Amino acid sequence: MTIEEQIALLRRGTTEIISEVDLAEKLRLGRPLRIKLGLDPTARDVTLGWAVVLRKIRDFQRLGHTGVIIVGDFTAMIGDPSGKSKTRPQLTREEVEANVRAIEAQLYKILIPERTEITYNKDWLGKMDFEAVIRLCSRYTVARILERDDFTKRLAEHRPIAMHEIMYPLCQGMDSVQIEADVELGGNDQKFNNLVGRDLMEQYGQPAQVVMLCPLLVGTDGKEKMSQSLGNYVSIVDTPNDMFGKTMSIPDELMANWFELCTDVPLDEARRLVEDAATGDLNPRDVKMRLAREIVALYHGDEEAAKAETYFVETFSKRAQPVEAPEAAIPAESVREGAVSIAHLVATLGLAKSVGEAKRLMQAGAVSLDGEKLADPTVTLPVGDVAGKVLRVGKHHFRRLHS
Repeated sequence: MTIEEQIALLRRGTTEIISEVDLAEKLRLGRPLRIKLGLDPTARDVTLGWAVVLRKIRDFQRLGHTGVIIVGDFTAMIGDPSGKSKTRPQLTREEVEANVRAIEAQLYKILIPERTEITYNKDWLGKMDFEAVIRLCSRYTVARILERDDFTKRLAEHRPIAMHEIMYPLCQGMDSVQIEADVELGGNDQKFNNLVGRDLMEQYGQPAQVVMLCPLLVGTDGKEKMSQSLGNYVSIVDTPNDMFGKTMSIPDELMANWFELCTDVPLDEARRLVEDAATGDLNPRDVKMRLAREIVALYHGDEEAAKAETYFVETFSKRAQPVEAPEAAIPAESVREGAVSIAHLVATLGLAKSVGEAKRLMQAGAVSLDGEKLADPTVTLPVGDVAGKVLRVGKHHFRRLHS
């Protein structure tokens, strides 16, 4: 691949590269670059959000470069305040070590093992004596540190900023110095920290790292960034069925973003799929099912993705008879000449206050039989076609019918 083709590949799923000129120069060096990513083990699952930057490292690895994962077992005890309006709780050494053990095995579901180094920043930060810490602090000014957006906001709102939080960007910058990073990856909220690394590397006489920023993946709630503490996440070690179902739960407006950041579907194809869903040329549900298949296949394989899709369709999309559905006999008053009036059936079973309300529910798409919506309020079906099936009204009312 030409340098331009490599940069085009690496640009996918990024919001800013500081700078592309510097990146091109490093790619021309003709040696494996050292691509840094710091992960503070504050939780025990690698989520699709973390996977965004891990997948970008894999893009570099496929071009022959080395991914250097810095597990922040030291900095996790500080807590990166990025985007937070108050001080994060500090983790104990025991909590950090338990999280490290949990995430380390998950990394190789994405990364290429032979092109990956995993290091721990306690190996250097934990060995710095107080004199070394003072010398590090002398390389940066308080004014520069307080340029961070979250610090600026907290000062303006008279919220406290602890001294250990001010040290966090310097610790992350020292990670870059220690491993002599060529490129550092991070989410948009890491821009300040990554730029501190560029500054410190130059002060230590090293070439400044390129900074590549990726967007923060919005979680399944469609509002907040994906976070284990908020519960709006998909883990890469979720079961295929859970992974598929969680993906199907996201709002339609997230599909374009998730296709770009969470799959390998070519961007042109992904854009066409999303556009066709928006115009009605494709059913948005079908496009989202393609998205879910692609994600599950990445972490569990094509066969498991196909099984998860079948499970979802049978269990959720078609609403296969739920075990808890109460039994109900088809009332005689809803049957005429061997056919059941569905509107009368719904009303007679007490699932609507009147036949008129039942018809309105049907027109709104709230009535289905074994997952098939019955939108025509005048529809009648042979008793044999209704018996043995599950009638659903609204989201929570089910009846298993029998004659």
